[in-house]
Amino acid sequence: ALDEKQNEAIESAANELARRKGVLDENLTLAHDLKVTEDERYIFMSSLVGLLAEYGILPRVTNAAALSDSIKERLSPSPYNNSTGGRHLESNYDVSKYTQLNGQMNQSQENDNRHKFEPRPVSQSIEHVYDNNRVNDRFQDGADNNYFQPPSVNDADDSFALEDGPGIEGFQIIGDAKPGGKLLGCGFPVRGTSLCMFQWVRHLQDGTREYIDGATNPEYVVTADDVDKLIAVECIPMDDQGRQGEIVRLFANEQNKITCDPEMQEEIDKYMSAGQASFNVSLLMDSSETWELTTFTLRRSNYQIKINRTQEIVIDEKYSSVLSIKIPSGLTSQFVLTRLNGSSHPFTFHDVRMRDTFVLTMRMFQSKALDERRKTKA
Repeated sequence: ALDEKQNEAIESAANELARRKGVLDENLTLAHDLKVTEDERYIFMSSLVGLLAEYGILPRVTNAAALSDSIKERLSPSPYNNSTGGRHLESNYDVSKYTQLNGQMNQSQENDNRHKFEPRPVSQSIEHVYDNNRVNDRFQDGADNNYFQPPSVNDADDSFALEDGPGIEGFQIIGDAKPGGKLLGCGFPVRGTSLCMFQWVRHLQDGTREYIDGATNPEYVVTADDVDKLIAVECIPMDDQGRQGEIVRLFANEQNKITCDPEMQEEIDKYMSAGQASFNVSLLMDSSETWELTTFTLRRSNYQIKINRTQEIVIDEKYSSVLSIKIPSGLTSQFVLTRLNGSSHPFTFHDVRMRDTFVLTMRMFQSKALDERRKTKA
């Protein structure tokens, strides 16, 4: 009887293991199918974005509706067209050097260099690019402003993928590298590339680099954390067999430090000159777990947070060296304030740009207050 029970237990455990294995196999299959679908969508969108930029069409948002509207606008008759009807689309460079293969634009052997649509390495950032694929500004290292201009055959930056493995050609960063903007790494997949792994990186002033937490997508939203730093993206192409190609690295913003746009900088300068700034921002209350609209006031030596509804001052304290602001990655207008006592307070603005303006302003007030304190002690 004991042996029979043991056999039953063993058989039951074996059946459970087989069931779990079946569930895992099914999950792996679904995950692979989802990855294939997402890869196809990304390649299509990034290719279309590059093709549009070729003809000077640079929509700020790259969802289906925005792209369709941009194409319609470009193709619609213009009062400036001649009497024969709509104009032909004219590329920014010689399209005759490219041939059509399987419905995709590929470069001929004559001009065997890079030009196309997908994430890009060492030299740019992704700012104003919206909705899961974006388009906007400068790309290559060239001195002129022609979008998606093919780099020269002898370009040293073209040491992309291994010849016999997955690779990315024409890797570039599209977007406006300013706080609140978005960047998109994009290029043209070759040699069986079906997947690209991304990682955005900050290069700090002391020469070290910092992998940005959560920034593992082709698109990246530039934040206040990136100001005065260099931003780069790393891309590893892979094929269906899991083989990895040579890593591709590229700096955003033509390897220049990220700066504020003139309007944002002017606004911050006005706050600093006045010695005070007030912002309307919502605070997540610990007690009720609801968002309360507050007035967040910054002064030269201290900051204050007041609930608008009740006029209650919930925080009023001087700046400290441990006071910190953490900005989540992605398209979010939130930030988390961590105080001297270790408590953390989530806030949210209505838009990313205002959040970044606030964060940069508060950090500047904090820095100046701490400097003054050190001078006084000295």
